[in-house]
Amino acid sequence: MSPLPHVFNATTDTFETEVLQKSMTTPVLVDFWATWCGPCKTLGPILEKLAGEYNGAFELAKVDVDAEQQIAAAFQIRSVPTVFLVRDGQIVDGFPGALPEGQLRAFLQQHGVEPAEAAANDEPEALTALSPAEQVAALRQAIAAEPDRDELKLDLALALLATGDATEAEALLDALPANLATDERAVKARARLGFAALLKDAPAPQALEAALARDENDLRARHLLGVHKLVAGDAEGALEQFIELLRRDRAWEDGQARKSLIDAFRVIEDQDLVGKYRRRMSSLLF
Repeated sequence: MSPLPHVFNATTDTFETEVLQKSMTTPVLVDFWATWCGPCKTLGPILEKLAGEYNGAFELAKVDVDAEQQIAAAFQIRSVPTVFLVRDGQIVDGFPGALPEGQLRAFLQQHGVEPAEAAANDEPEALTALSPAEQVAALRQAIAAEPDRDELKLDLALALLATGDATEAEALLDALPANLATDERAVKARARLGFAALLKDAPAPQALEAALARDENDLRARHLLGVHKLVAGDAEGALEQFIELLRRDRAWEDGQARKSLIDAFRVIEDQDLVGKYRRRMSSLLF
């Protein structure tokens, strides 16, 4: 393993877990290189530097094509260096050859990958101890005192979502600057908003369960029941419905089961549970 932050050596044995599954939540840049390759010696250090600088906004997987010929063959590598961007288990873009640092940054930016700020540990403990409604009131006061602090507005959006006020939360998220709009917390908030929107005019959970009792292949009812469970806090029940939907018809509604699982992974805090269902999803897809 590489001692550098957010950089690792990918192998045939670890590729599915460390690259494909990891890409479900974090973009992974896969760098195919070789010890005898001159341009690789130029490109590699720049990619490693950016991986550390971007602070986890993407992971860098290094693949030695001589040592990992099976992976190189699967990606049809014909020259090195070659770099691919993998997101949600799929290749979304790539390039051959060694690009200068400016072009690498532009490539990442083109795909919405921006440097992530280091996790802040200075949030007042008193705020985290408050109820969501109390947090909303406290944050409104803080914003009134410091109206230019956009991170406080993101905190307020999250607190509003916890109280069920999706309308104001969405307006705050829409107004965030680009650097905060891609913040992990903002991404999770967007996913919550998306699920809440799906339930507008949707039948009640009891009606959906009755529909499934009549017809187990009522995929729309199964999907909406999973959304209801997620919004209600039953994370495992929601994931079970989405996994079953994927198993029955992975192409339904343009891959809605896969999309719902990925969004749910972004929302759910229990990483052990997320890991369990990521593996189940991967076994169905690959």
